[in-house]
Amino acid sequence: MWTPPLPQGAPDLRAREDDAIDKEEITMKTKRRYVVGCLGTWCISVALVAILGLAECGATEPVLGGSKTPATGAAGGATSEGASSQLEHCNESLGTMAVVEDQTAAWYGGLQQYKLGSTVPVLRMLIQQSNCFVVVERGRAMGNMMQERALEQSGETRQGSNFGKGQIVAADYTMSPSINFSQKGTGGVGGAIGGLFGSAGRLAAGALGGGLKANEASTTLLLIDNRSGVQLAAAEGSAKNYDFSLFGGMFGGGAAGGAGGYTNTPEGKILTAAFMDSYNQLVKVVRNYKAQEVKGGLGTGGRLGVQGGQTPASKGLK
Repeated sequence: MWTPPLPQGAPDLRAREDDAIDKEEITMKTKRRYVVGCLGTWCISVALVAILGLAECGATEPVLGGSKTPATGAAGGATSEGASSQLEHCNESLGTMAVVEDQTAAWYGGLQQYKLGSTVPVLRMLIQQSNCFVVVERGRAMGNMMQERALEQSGETRQGSNFGKGQIVAADYTMSPSINFSQKGTGGVGGAIGGLFGSAGRLAAGALGGGLKANEASTTLLLIDNRSGVQLAAAEGSAKNYDFSLFGGMFGGGAAGGAGGYTNTPEGKILTAAFMDSYNQLVKVVRNYKAQEVKGGLGTGGRLGVQGGQTPASKGLK
């Protein structure tokens, strides 16, 4: 269509109309992006709340077995029930074992800040479920065992109670646990949400109040032969998970329910998982155990002689 030329010096109204249309389109696009961003933030927040099962307004009925940890189920003799599929297993037991922890160690004292107690009960269940060792009591219950024997010796128990000498099973091995480190909130991934979902993600990351925090733990297990004192095996394990800290702790704080209960008490599950990892590594090496040998015998001086010494290796020096 032919458009007559504008007279010289006349204002170009068509250009102004085009500019107005462009500005209106930019404004509409900006509004649409804002609406999409708000909807994205809302969707992400609702999804996270649903995943975490936040229920600040009320409590659900208790569910048996509803709080799973890496060490779950039960053990009775060589039978286990509900054991983790990740736990290593042995077709036959390798001997009797006592679990003893150093309660004077710094790591043991650090458990108190997480309101956690002894690691022995968890480790003993893992050991029995694996069927790799037969667990014997060498803890506080040992006092009750000796008390019953004392009662029989005093004549207070019924005839035939049979708590006589020679019935306690010896511990072939001792397992000694230790925690190398346990750290809460070692890293955040809130920024990853912002990078993944753009402006909506950045808003959601801000709502997360720091995002997802990583919790890590590393543990060690030592296996000692009780007769010789020789260390038979050592294994290190680790575990890691993430905390959800929504809306700067609005749903948590120091409470023991909702997200706060999970957010503020992950250490027990992390340490259990780390010990299971350690135990799995230990089982793998003892199932293929090969004794270390020293020429001349263990404890007879070794192969590193010193001049003037009395060991076989020392006497062999020129």
